Amino acid sequence: ERLVESGGGSVQTGGSLRLSCAASGYTYSSYSSKCMAWFRQAPGEERERVAHIDKNRSTMYPDSVKGRFAISRDSAGNTAYLQMSSLNPEDTAVYYCATRAGACYLAADWYNIWGQGTQVTVSS
Repeated sequence: ERLVESGGGSVQTGGSLRLSCAASGYTYSSYSSKCMAWFRQAPGEERERVAHIDKNRSTMYPDSVKGRFAISRDSAGNTAYLQMSSLNPEDTAVYYCATRAGACYLAADWYNIWGQGTQVTVSS
């Protein structure tokens, strides 16, 4: 399996970005049956889950991004998106897409397929 993120970049405080994660290679079923999640990792920090969407399209976010970030997936489930708005410098990190079969979990250790990451930089 393979995940490829795109859409990162540099924005000023208050700006928006939309990240995409294209998934391929899962042969057991469709990606719509899998959990898709976005994590981020800032220098010296642990990897933090910022959003996930499960097979029923239920979503969850931590308080740090709730109301500002929105995860979605296309109808086939092969592409996941992370719409980020009202960005601030604390959102600066490498953002990773991840997937796993079955339910979504909080911790990064539960996810076995990862993308290469895309850098998001927010300047004040």
